Amino acid sequence: MTETALTLPDGRTLRYYDTGPVDAPLTVVWHHGTPNLGTPPEPLLPAAARLGIRFVSYDRPGYGGSTPRPGRDVASAAADTAALATALGIDRFAALGHSGGGPHALACAALLPDRVLAAASIAGLAPYGADGLDWYAGMTASGVASLQAAAAGRTAKEHHQQAHGADYDPEFTPADLAALHGPWSWLDTVVGPALAAGPAALIDDDLAYTAPWGFTPDRIRTPVLLLHGDRDRIVPSSHSRWLADRIPGAELWTRPDDGHISVLTSTEDALTRLHDLADR
Repeated sequence: MTETALTLPDGRTLRYYDTGPVDAPLTVVWHHGTPNLGTPPEPLLPAAARLGIRFVSYDRPGYGGSTPRPGRDVASAAADTAALATALGIDRFAALGHSGGGPHALACAALLPDRVLAAASIAGLAPYGADGLDWYAGMTASGVASLQAAAAGRTAKEHHQQAHGADYDPEFTPADLAALHGPWSWLDTVVGPALAAGPAALIDDDLAYTAPWGFTPDRIRTPVLLLHGDRDRIVPSSHSRWLADRIPGAELWTRPDDGHISVLTSTEDALTRLHDLADR
């Protein structure tokens, strides 16, 4: 895997990762969660090799080696992804995101319809204030408090993060903990380093999730797969159910016994399905 930096047209740096090979039949752009670095998901690399998939990914602005961009919205991921793909000579690609990466993958599907072949959101959020969705219902108490602070604006979120950031409890299920001690222990390698420079990028993410995204999911015409665990209390599965009802033709896969992390044990199947959707 190569890791290097791209200078964007506006002068920002985007740190990106590329597993190659450049002649792979399909490129999948990985959109990471919050707070993570953008390295491609190591547990999926064997399946990617089997399917002929090249993973390309990047640190969202403010994380790792990417220049911060305060005030960014979810939609901005589409322009950054397009710039990276163009720089690498990639015309068309699929998008895959987990957790906070889910909305960013959907942004690419909505805003880059001529380039994105298919998209998948795993345990991803629905838009804040979505009509017909109780957005906070089923979330952990600490998650609700954190996101309500973000919805109140940057100052409130910064104060909350300083006072209560260490108190955040994801309330992982036993299945989540088993996944974290198994193949998805890889997450430990992308969470800690993502926070090494402080919480600024996490704050920017949460502000983006609780503000207008810059697109509406109902405009997506690209094939979309939504995967969610029904025991998820970080992002309740009602979010993916809402999205499935609004994105034309979207496929919804639910896992009744999975939480926010253990649902990742189904991502090899999801990657295979994404490959098939992109090949239509």
